[in-house]
Amino acid sequence: MNHKESHTLILNNIARFIDLTELEKQKYLSLLTKIKVKKKAFLMQAGDVTKYEYFVTKGCLKVYTIDEDGVPHISMFAVEDYWTGDIASFMTKESTPYFIKATEDSELLGISWTNYELLFQEIPKFERFYRILYQRSLISYIRRSNQGISLTAEERYIEFKKKYPNIVNRVTQKDLAGYIGITPEFMSKIISKVNRM
Repeated sequence: MNHKESHTLILNNIARFIDLTELEKQKYLSLLTKIKVKKKAFLMQAGDVTKYEYFVTKGCLKVYTIDEDGVPHISMFAVEDYWTGDIASFMTKESTPYFIKATEDSELLGISWTNYELLFQEIPKFERFYRILYQRSLISYIRRSNQGISLTAEERYIEFKKKYPNIVNRVTQKDLAGYIGITPEFMSKIISKVNRM
């Protein structure tokens, strides 16, 4: 994706919540860093301190933790037009428990902590944008936690397919299992069953 297309994508994302003047758009874009990550490479690893808030302009990444048994637990997939990172680590400067790995060649725009602070000073309306972004993220996290408790693995898969039709065919069955919270073998059975329905 070229510079212009990636800038259009992020500006359209922001325009859903706040209106910017041309000058403000240019100022905002000047604060972003372009980042490329090859397929299977890490954007971030557990133990790192998150340096950026990321916006995906191309590709697909998975955000996950690894338990004591070495089993990955995927909390989200991030594709074009998605924000990702670890907001807690970004805000507190403490190390993250998360890994972010590219499952496709990916391109992102990142805003550093310094530029993030500068942004609020220079364009205060961005505080509203990030507040909405974080509220939506929190709501999504709560809903996902509730689904983990109240829905069966099959229902969680059906819900995922319905909610993320643009992601379901871009991730491996193994990664999908890590997201749903089941073994890849059980995931395979569920996919076969659901596809026959």
